[in-house]
Formats: sequence, structure tokens, C-alpha cells
Amino acid sequence: MSLLQYFLVLSAVVCVAWATPLGGRVVGGNDAAPGQFPYQISLRRDHSHICGGSIIDRRWVLTAAHCVVIEGTEPFPADRFTVRAGTHNRIAGGIIVNVKRVIVHPGYVVYNDLALLELEEELEYSEYIQPIELAEEEVPAGSDVIISGWGLTEHAGANLPIIMQWYTVSALSKLGCSSKIGFFTDALICLDHPSGAGACNGDSGGPAAYNGKLVGVAGFVVIKCGSTRPDGYAKVAYNVDWIRENMVES
Repeated sequence: MSLLQYFLVLSAVVCVAWATPLGGRVVGGNDAAPGQFPYQISLRRDHSHICGGSIIDRRWVLTAAHCVVIEGTEPFPADRFTVRAGTHNRIAGGIIVNVKRVIVHPGYVVYNDLALLELEEELEYSEYIQPIELAEEEVPAGSDVIISGWGLTEHAGANLPIIMQWYTVSALSKLGCSSKIGFFTDALICLDHPSGAGACNGDSGGPAAYNGKLVGVAGFVVIKCGSTRPDGYAKVAYNVDWIRENMVES
């Protein structure tokens, strides 16, 4: 089953409308400055950008499971993937590092949409390459959260700006999330935004940051990109133990 087919099936269940990850920008976003998001990477399959991700260690990147799986929890071969780090430019600058191993969360269906990427070589930290700390606590409802990435500018759009985009969204309470999208789980963080803003195709796997810590990994949008419904992110704090326990070099 292709990624597009998977999300068409998923949309029938939870009204998700996230198609094939492509390049582009956060809907309604702002241009990122060089070094503004030194933890953000571009995940590339067969040398083309498909998703975002976050540097969490010199040899580890955290992204979304749906970015790397063929079907179920079976990942594509690791040698199909590379990451571009150290640049806000999707197609130039920074460094490109091969992926050595892909670890998909065993509980991934719609929730727990997480995957770890072990890199073939350690990253050298600099002004433009830095890890982001993993959050261990809930984000207070109403707090500002920063999302970033190279997702499409609009639902079903085709614009491919080169520069990373970012936007400020708002964390919802569990009740607020449930009332707006019709379901909730402790493994999920809902990020609210006005119409015409938010995450889109190509932002998958990218970071949501609060107080300098990684609180979410981009998973899905509801109805369409830039709708009035919040976006769904895998909650890092809920899975922080799984993440750390699996950051063991092969």
C-alpha cells in the first residue's frame, strides 16, 4: 500500500486528508532565518524531500512513522533515506548524511506515529546543527507552540518554496481536542490554528517546539491543510521512554 493509499483509507476513519509528502511550506508560514531551527532536518527518500524530522542526538533523528513505512510497521530499507541538516534551504547547503537504520514504533497505527533514524555518522554540532531536548511534561493548554518545515503552502497545492517555513500554533486541552476532531488519546497533542494556517504535506515528521523542547511530531491534518480543525502531532512526552530506550547504536 502506498503512502497516498494509506492516508486515503485513514481519511475515511478519522477525516484525515494528508496525501503524499511533498516539498513546500507550512501553510500561512513565515520564512525561517539561517540557524533559526538548527534541529530541523529534511528527510529525503531516493534523494527527494518527503518529510521533516528533528535532531535529538549526534547520531539520531526523530520523525513520523508514516514517513518511512512501506506498509504497517515495515520500513523501507534504510539505504533509501538520507537527511539534510544544517540549512534552512530545502535543496542546498548544510550536509547530507546517510541513514543506517530505521526503527518504527511498534504501536504505530494512527497514534504513536514515530520513528527513529540512526545515522551512519555522527553529526558535528555547530551554529546550524544542534539537537533539541525531548519534552517530558504536558504542554499547558493555550500555550504557543512553534512548528516548522517545508510542507505545501495550501491543500493540494504545488508551490515549492525552497526556504523553511514556521508558524505559531496553540496547544489544546484533551477536551478541546476531542471536541474539535471527535477523538483523543494521551499519545496525541492537538495544535490549533486559524483557517488558512498550519501544517501540510511535506511537514510530516517535523517538529513542534515549546520552550525550546520537542513536544510533538507532525502526524496528520483534519479535513484538509489549513482547515479550521487542529492538526494532530505525536506527543513526545508520552513516548519519551520508548525513544530513549531505542537510541542504542547498532
